[in-house]
This record gives sequence, C-alpha cells and structure tokens, in this order.
Amino acid sequence: MPEKTYLNNEIRDMLMDCGLFNQLQAADFAAASGYFIITSIAQGEEIFHEGDAGTFMCIIHRGTVNVQKTDNDDRPILVASLRKGRAFGEMAVLDGERRSATCVAADSCVLINLGKDSLDKMLNDAPKIAAKIIRALAVSMSKRLRMVDGQLLSQQP
Repeated sequence: MPEKTYLNNEIRDMLMDCGLFNQLQAADFAAASGYFIITSIAQGEEIFHEGDAGTFMCIIHRGTVNVQKTDNDDRPILVASLRKGRAFGEMAVLDGERRSATCVAADSCVLINLGKDSLDKMLNDAPKIAAKIIRALAVSMSKRLRMVDGQLLSQQP
C-alpha cells in the first residue's frame, strides 16, 4: 500500500475518533483526510506562541496541551489543559487574526494539523465537506464560549 494512502487512512481514523466531526459521513472523512497532516510534539515543546500568525490549527489525538496567556509582567498564566479530541488554534485559522494564546505540549503529543492553506484548498476542492468541518469547529467554539460565559457569571458577586 502506498505511504500516502496508508497515512490518509490513519488520519481518517484519527478524525473519526476525535469526536468533533460526528456529522460527517465515512466518505467525508476519507476525502478530508488528504488535507490534514500528523505531527508529533515532544513534552515541553511550544506548538505556537501568543501573537504569532495563525497558519494552522490542531486536534489532539494523544497527549495534553497547555494553553497559556501572558500577564502584564510577561509571566505565563495557565488558561486551560486540553486533552484528546480538543481542537485548538482554530480561531486564528478561521478569522485570520494573530494567536490569542501560547500552546505548549504538557507531555508528548500526537496532533492532527490543518493548515490555513489546506483549509482554503478544501473549500475549493470539496466545499460541502469543508463547510461541515468549519461548522463543527464553530459549534465547538460556541460551546466553549458559552462555558466561559457561565464561569464568568458564576464569579460575579
């Protein structure tokens, strides 16, 4: 079996396993897999830095990623620890703004990455599948925003 096919099948299985894209059909996963890549990140390695250009997003297949913001004294503050199935970096890929936080591998990680260029290519080549993926990412971000809204409300005196 050619390497590309094997890799696409592995990515397809990872995408199916992540839980983000439950509305996709089996054929959608197979078609989408060609636009993603797999990366391995060592513990402690910075995946991207707050303020960087957002050229790719990630989905965690294995490991934990810490999301950090810099405070007024340039100290990193832990905002969240993300585990398997969570997407991160998607805001910058979707809106074209700079990274809003720094992401660091808390342990060794396997990530499924989607580059902004690959997403744009998918929008041209397979717009219905790209729309399903973008919608799933938007729903995921919406859920996170609602959760943060609830946390902020519960902190009010």
